[in-house]
Amino acid sequence: MKKMDEMEMSISLKAIKGAWAYTILFLAVWGVIDYIQTGRFGFPFFLLITQNLVFMAIQTFLTWKLGKDEK
Repeated sequence: MKKMDEMEMSISLKAIKGAWAYTILFLAVWGVIDYIQTGRFGFPFFLLITQNLVFMAIQTFLTWKLGKDEK
């Protein structure tokens, strides 16, 4: 498998961002509908929150690691 060039990497990152935004929007709408119907937060809300926590944790770790490597 060949290494991606900058253009392919940019396209891939844009596709990933679009898919992530779709998932967030879908889970948010599903969670609101679920909350209206049942009166409690269900699985969609749990998945929405935990997905974003994992995203922020990985982003923070990688930022810290790259900052540490530059010194």
